[in-house]
Amino acid sequence: MKKTNVLFFAFFIAFLSHAQAPSGYYSSATGSGYTLKTQLYNIIKNHTDRGYSGLWTTYSTSDRDHQNENDNTIFDLYSEIQNGKDPYNYSYGTNQCGTYSGEGSCYNREHMIPQSVFNSSSPMVSDAHFITPTDGYVNGIRSNYPHGKVATASRTTRNGSKLGTSAVSGYTGTVFEPVDAFKGDIARMYFYFATRYENTVSNYNYAMFNRTSNQVFTTAFLNMLLAWHAQDPVSSREIERNNAIYARQGNRNPFIDNPNYVNAIWGGTSGGSTGGGSTGGGSTTTRSDLYLSEYIEGSSNNKALEIKNETGTSKSLSSYSLKKQTNGAGSWSSALTLSGTLANNGKFVIVNSSISSTCYSTSNANLSTSSTVLTFNGNDAVGLFKNGVLIDIIGNFNGGSANFAADVTLRRKATATAPKTSYSSSDWDVYTTNTCGGLGNRMSEEIAEKEDVIDIKAYPNPNKGTFTIDFNTNNAVFLVEIYSTLGQKIYQKSVEKQNQLQIDNLQKGIYYVMISNVDTHKMLRIIVE
Repeated sequence: MKKTNVLFFAFFIAFLSHAQAPSGYYSSATGSGYTLKTQLYNIIKNHTDRGYSGLWTTYSTSDRDHQNENDNTIFDLYSEIQNGKDPYNYSYGTNQCGTYSGEGSCYNREHMIPQSVFNSSSPMVSDAHFITPTDGYVNGIRSNYPHGKVATASRTTRNGSKLGTSAVSGYTGTVFEPVDAFKGDIARMYFYFATRYENTVSNYNYAMFNRTSNQVFTTAFLNMLLAWHAQDPVSSREIERNNAIYARQGNRNPFIDNPNYVNAIWGGTSGGSTGGGSTGGGSTTTRSDLYLSEYIEGSSNNKALEIKNETGTSKSLSSYSLKKQTNGAGSWSSALTLSGTLANNGKFVIVNSSISSTCYSTSNANLSTSSTVLTFNGNDAVGLFKNGVLIDIIGNFNGGSANFAADVTLRRKATATAPKTSYSSSDWDVYTTNTCGGLGNRMSEEIAEKEDVIDIKAYPNPNKGTFTIDFNTNNAVFLVEIYSTLGQKIYQKSVEKQNQLQIDNLQKGIYYVMISNVDTHKMLRIIVE
């Protein structure tokens, strides 16, 4: 981003209201732990069963691509490529299975928890909250295998989903692993199923389940789902899907509306939405200090680091810095000092200023820099320092020239101890080269020292979906961006030499309008009723 004397705050707004849920929908969800789970069960049970064939009708509104390619095709978790061109697309209605001979033939209905688990009984067999349209051939590859992390792949689909041997601790069978961009989506479907069918789930024989009605999942699979939930936060697609299914079935997925319900019930770390409301008395894991949560050592200049705050309170960054040791030998480099304030549960992203835009946009980073600290290779340890003292590290200091992490992305496991001054590869999940999609799932609020130079207003506020932004000047160029409370950008426009801009047709909710140029960085909070 352009450098100004800016004070950075993480944009994590801690659960101001339930995202998109009707007023009062979760008012009885006041407990914690498994008590909260039962309260949510009582809210979402007894939904309207539209029947198995009714899923096709539901998909007409629930699973259309309005986010990635925005081409209104069927959104398929098993073929969608988040940051690229899909290998094939399906039109609603005309491409339903049918028979298939390979990928791209047709789409059908994928039960994330296989039908055989509950003997194809109703209403489970037709509950759209955990049944999505997917490529028929890939659906067949997944078969009835549990979702999990693959150690060695025997089959890899065209979007990178894999079937293979299990890397899930304690489970030695075959598993199916979706791509990183949709692991959180699938995890939240599992959490929904465990809650909606609390009254029967203890009877179900499935590798991921422990035959109880409270925890539901085996510890190994639960830890995996918690990690998936944390690393892939709720998306605008999930919110749209949740609303569409609610309109058809009359019940909602609580873990999309309020991701912290997951942690209030099962523990673990936050799934990263800003969506809302009470956590029901539960709390997320806290850490003793800031820690390094992600590391990207990609091709060329695709280098990035992410720092997370889970201390329970906002932290000034003025006492923190980053250093690098080159080629596993010698002293630490000069420090790259940080500045601003990082809110609790916030993430601070630092990128090499020459990072490819296809990996990550520098405009979305908290700090874009040409510092040599951000020119690390796979054998360069990187340390996070506080008041000059090492508190966290990625890589082995004095580890020699051997690579510990070359051409990979590392993400700290939700269960890992952090921060700590010794590196262990077991604390990190490893992803392929240039996996950048999970970086910085919360945007930053920028408040500039010069923000009062030009008066910027938005009115009416609250409004009915249409409002005007008044710049009070005819001689400036501004970038106007609108974000949902989940940090998803839904609007962007460059405004040049005009004093008003009208925004139309926003759906109900809370939005954040970011208005910036060289001299001004301002955020406006907009409420659409």
